Amino acid sequence: MTMNKSDKLTVGEIVANDFRAASIFKNAGIDFCCGGKRSLSETCEEKGINPATLEKELKELEKEPLSPSLSFKDWDPGFLSDYIMNTHHKFVLKNLPELVFYTQKIASVHGGHHAELIEIAELFAKINQELLQHLKNEEEVLFPAIKKALASNSADIKETIISEISRMTGEHEFAGGAMDRISEISNHYLVPADGCNTYAVTYKLLQQFEDDLHIHVHLENNILYPKALSLAEA
Repeated sequence: MTMNKSDKLTVGEIVANDFRAASIFKNAGIDFCCGGKRSLSETCEEKGINPATLEKELKELEKEPLSPSLSFKDWDPGFLSDYIMNTHHKFVLKNLPELVFYTQKIASVHGGHHAELIEIAELFAKINQELLQHLKNEEEVLFPAIKKALASNSADIKETIISEISRMTGEHEFAGGAMDRISEISNHYLVPADGCNTYAVTYKLLQQFEDDLHIHVHLENNILYPKALSLAEA
């Protein structure tokens, strides 16, 4: 993938075409999920990144064939919905209660000396509340509508898909922004010298949660939702 070719694509489209690019963008501090609608040139300019550096790394990807297991863009939207639900939704539902508990615990113990922990606990409580409802709506409304649209030309189903995606994209922006804020005020999950074992565990879990959320939102914003909107607008 040359820079001339990739420069015409959004960051999200580049990752959708080759998921391995996600690790390149992550290392460069580039948001490929919620910020995936921006062009590569715009993103590089904003971040002060030399495009030639990314060009070299992206071209390296061409030397090895893409594994079929990573070709999410080629997957049927119904199958992709099931994959997201069974992989990312399960991860979120397992980790939300643990992280609510741990963020509140370290805030109560260390918040006096590390005020950012209080904000982190408050932000994660909001993330918990928002994502629980968000996942429920996807599993009970949007994903079934996508599967019905594959077999039906119903105007009601199409309207449901369009309205749900419009709302859920905004919810992604909230969750992504809240995790960005947590990463920022935690100094990118750097445990301070006086941090205890629970402190370290909490930060590691938060970082894992953020990494999974980036992939989760990318698969929806940049692949599943566009596929679903194509069905709804056909």
